[in-house]
Amino acid sequence: MSRILLEANHISKIYGEQTVLDIERLHICDGERVALVGENGAGKSTLLAILAGELAPDSGDVRRYAPAALIRQSGDTRLAANARLASVFRAPDAREGLSGGEQTRRRIAGALSGDAPLLLADEPTTDLDADGIARLRQRLEAHTGALVLVSHDRALLRALCTRVLYLENGTLSDFPGGYDDWQAEQARRRERQQFEYDQYRAEQARLRKAIQRKSEWAASVKKAPKRMGNSEARLHTHEYTNAVLHQSHAKKVLENRLERLEKKERPRDLPEIRMALGVTHPIAAKATLSVRCKQLTAGKQTLLAGADFTLPTGSRTALMGENGCGKTTLLRALRGEPSPGTRFTGAIRLNPQARVGWFDQDHARTLCPDDTALQNAMSDSSLPESVARTVLARLNLRGDSVFKTVRVLSGGERAKVALARLLLGESNLLILDEPTNHLDMFTLQALEALLSGYGGTLLFVSHDRAFVSAVANRVLTLSGGRLSTFEGTLDAMEAEADRDRDAEAARLQISALEMRMAALAGRMAAPKKGDDPQALSNQYDALAAELRSIKQGE
Repeated sequence: MSRILLEANHISKIYGEQTVLDIERLHICDGERVALVGENGAGKSTLLAILAGELAPDSGDVRRYAPAALIRQSGDTRLAANARLASVFRAPDAREGLSGGEQTRRRIAGALSGDAPLLLADEPTTDLDADGIARLRQRLEAHTGALVLVSHDRALLRALCTRVLYLENGTLSDFPGGYDDWQAEQARRRERQQFEYDQYRAEQARLRKAIQRKSEWAASVKKAPKRMGNSEARLHTHEYTNAVLHQSHAKKVLENRLERLEKKERPRDLPEIRMALGVTHPIAAKATLSVRCKQLTAGKQTLLAGADFTLPTGSRTALMGENGCGKTTLLRALRGEPSPGTRFTGAIRLNPQARVGWFDQDHARTLCPDDTALQNAMSDSSLPESVARTVLARLNLRGDSVFKTVRVLSGGERAKVALARLLLGESNLLILDEPTNHLDMFTLQALEALLSGYGGTLLFVSHDRAFVSAVANRVLTLSGGRLSTFEGTLDAMEAEADRDRDAEAARLQISALEMRMAALAGRMAAPKKGDDPQALSNQYDALAAELRSIKQGE
């Protein structure tokens, strides 16, 4: 058995009247790859901070038998990183104006520089582009100690983790298997729970119906007629009394069985939204937004030059590109609130019917901290409260949680409220900068469904490939100061890129074969000493056959 790197016993953490953590026992062994999953606000970040020694529990103790390092999902980026890891993760020097992805790269490089055997990672892919995620995955795969990973990146969890800890209602359930196996087990448990609930409801209905029949029968038994003789009346009364007593006893037995019937909870279903969002104020024109960018600069760096793009009405467009390429800077320029030190020249034409809703990485500033989640969600909406609560529930903010003030919500829960506020508002154009940051995987899947059915026009930035694939039907790519548009899904764009690469490889191969055949033809026309004409002819024929095969396959 691998040695234990960490033990935690009787851990509790309480905020106000809410018990966030109530964990009996947890151990992490050397070499383990553990996924820590749970909904926003379940306490995942709190638990990681306690395990890392950066937060004290209200009770219980944590014993670490090896150094631990924590990759935070936000906060201080000043932790020094060694030059090698800073280079591996392309982490820039500390300065003002770093993009979200650049800050994440610095946090990762700083946390990994200590080579701690126990690595705790809290949403380490936040704001990372595809290159950054690939570098992180490679590094985590090579980590020789133990890993505890919180992430909404399902591909990363599938690739790395062989044990799942599910945090719900303050307690942990431990599953010894990969993420997909855990999801399959959760689905089986839900099916079983639904079956047991259906059986419980059926038995409940059967018992109630039987009790009702006993009551109706007892009420239907007639008493002795007034003109009946005394002896006959006594006999009838005796029979009547016995019958009523028998039915009363039977009814009491059934009532006791109903009372003692083990209650089964109904599986939690995501409520349906019975009306499309974003269609309150439709736009009649074909285009909602047109942009002509002469130049977009940050300091002395040109981020974009000579670029035009349009958002067709009703389209869902993903803006993609590497960290630091200028995606957020471009969105802020469209909003008319350029980042410090940046400059946009060009023209932005917004359809007069357009009503724009914005979600930026500092979304919490748009919320009123002393109002409840429900009040914030409905602040710009004319829709009924039932729809607002349905949207919040779809984003996994339900029950009494909607009556909590924003001030006490977790970062992920605040993101849900900000998104709900936009979806419920009067906007018909949503511009979202990294809407998936800080969301748990359950909410992420629900948001995919909500945005895929959004009736307005959508422009969003996200590095989550699965999310982009599920939502976008167009892709804008910002790279090297240029902007390219693909009219289709991300999967279709990548398939076309693969075909282009294959075609380019085929062209190069054809060119190389033709050059070799030309050289052989020259030698066959003027053989040198020692050349075998037949061997040269055979080589030429072989190359010609290979060339025909490649051309036929194009």
